[in-house]
Amino acid sequence: MEPLDRLVTQELSMKIRPVWDEPREDNEAEEDASQALAVFITREELESGAWTMAAGTEVPAAIVGAVRELAARGRFSGRLGETEALPTLGLMPGYQALLLCGLGEAARAEGTDAWRDAGVYAARAALGQGLERLAAPLPRAGRAAVRELVYALAEGLWLGCYRMPSFAASRGTRPPALKEVALLCGRATADERAGLQRSLEAAYAMALATHYARDLTNLPGNYLVPETLAREAQTLAARYGLECTVLDEHGIREQGMGGLAAVGGGSANPPRMIAIRYRGTEEENADVIGLVGKGITFDTGGISLKKPEGMEEMISDMGGAAVLLGLIHVLGRLRPQVHAVIVIPAAENMPSGSAFKPGDVISVMNGQTVEILNTDAEGRVVLADGVLYAKALGATRLIDVATLTGAVLVSFADVATGAVSNDEPFLQELLSYARQAGEKVWPFPNYPEYHDMLKSRVADIKNAASRDRWAGSITAGLFIGFFAGDAPWVHLDTGGTAWLWNERGTEPQGGTGAMVRTLGHYLCGSPAAEGDI
Repeated sequence: MEPLDRLVTQELSMKIRPVWDEPREDNEAEEDASQALAVFITREELESGAWTMAAGTEVPAAIVGAVRELAARGRFSGRLGETEALPTLGLMPGYQALLLCGLGEAARAEGTDAWRDAGVYAARAALGQGLERLAAPLPRAGRAAVRELVYALAEGLWLGCYRMPSFAASRGTRPPALKEVALLCGRATADERAGLQRSLEAAYAMALATHYARDLTNLPGNYLVPETLAREAQTLAARYGLECTVLDEHGIREQGMGGLAAVGGGSANPPRMIAIRYRGTEEENADVIGLVGKGITFDTGGISLKKPEGMEEMISDMGGAAVLLGLIHVLGRLRPQVHAVIVIPAAENMPSGSAFKPGDVISVMNGQTVEILNTDAEGRVVLADGVLYAKALGATRLIDVATLTGAVLVSFADVATGAVSNDEPFLQELLSYARQAGEKVWPFPNYPEYHDMLKSRVADIKNAASRDRWAGSITAGLFIGFFAGDAPWVHLDTGGTAWLWNERGTEPQGGTGAMVRTLGHYLCGSPAAEGDI
């Protein structure tokens, strides 16, 4: 089995380099050569002709005419997601092509979402054209907003370069990749340069975390089992000087983690409980954010066996764990002033003679009991031990992220992540960071009637409602909330968003890394804002 560092992104190969207007040495000219100039254009700029000012350089009349002809033929309208490459035919020295990138309506282009999305589409278009070097002018905005737009554009460019890992024998002969984007920044003060550089560093950390989470989610189940996931967590923690503890199957039982032990008991690959501690401030009494991620490295459903069609997607059932390990890159690089503990219960859910069964009653870490009605509702069972362990390690508020239910697809398809919480202000705070990050999250209600659906006649709680097709995502989340107790808690169900069967919009096929950026923003504040980090 190959080491994971060869299969999972450790650094991004594409660089974004700011270029400032200043005297330059002759030998630097060749380094600045770009194959294409990317110009980001709103629909209004295209119609008025003002896009030539947005190019950051003089655009020859012949090329302006060619763009007008494209618009007249309906080939390019400035709509977000549209790209079109025009050869410069030697009319723009230093550039072989002009890459037109739509920003959509001008009002929308004032926010970060349009620039992030346009960056994704621009990178994909450059890859499609076989371009290795690209230049792009600085986004147009006032000085207060330009850092956030640069952050969004850079993040989008990096995210757009993502390619799913290949296990083919010929994977060594990959097509050309985008190697560099020169960001044409004009003149700036030393403080402005430093601010833009911090924006680029923050965007890099968030994009690296997302690439990493996508790669980890895409690993086949025979490459990633609980033990290899634990070793990867240890390696990643050591890279950034963080404390990592791993409990094996014996330690899990000694700690009374009967939920994790039961779910992992049917597999030849025993379970692991992973904990990583991050201390970003000297304050001893600071809140400790407990982040708990579902790490089911493959889910057959256990004795309650899933249907075979589509079961291969269950390599993604550790998508929550992938998100949290990706966040180690954010914490390690940006060093936000927070305390956090990351907990990942990892197991394979397999059917065998030693597997747990419907009708079993098991005890979790705090001694409470769970009646098992469905062994395919295993994620919430391991997360019960996960949130209890996070609380034992000092967590004062909790966020769990998990590919928890298929029912969330009924509510939101694969478009939005579902959320359940016991603390409305905490939930609203997290939703505000999701909007900043450009990720879609929508809350479910938390009514007493839903709690009643989980009452058991023989245990403290049952792991599925009797009519488990009713309010399935809500009751699954509230099962976890039962063990969160009085601690402020938010559950994020990425059962529809962590994995896509086909590329959609700016999201790739396969693992998406959904919720990396939301949680990264929550931990760091707005990464591009002055003074947040």
